[in-house]
Amino acid sequence: MPTISRSAELQTVITTFEVTPGTCQDLLDELQDAYRNFISRQPGFIGAGLHVNDAQTRIANYSQWQRRDDFQAMLRSDEMRARNRRFAELCKNFEPVMYEVFDSFN
Repeated sequence: MPTISRSAELQTVITTFEVTPGTCQDLLDELQDAYRNFISRQPGFIGAGLHVNDAQTRIANYSQWQRRDDFQAMLRSDEMRARNRRFAELCKNFEPVMYEVFDSFN
């Protein structure tokens, strides 16, 4: 389960995907499969969420990892490299960016 807290010692990655309404569901299916069958089983994985806008032109992915190295090791794996090539075929562009929580509000 993702935690949004300034005191949490973890790595947050937010990835945005620019898609078309025609490829949005295909990419969501690929992302769900990646999380269910690969990413969630990797060392250091904490949790993730997928978000899609109403127009189906943007997908945002929020994931958390115990350490930056855990996320980077997952990205460098042969399986994830192949999956990222498939993601690139289904969207205009995507960019994972690592963040630290600056503050949170309830």
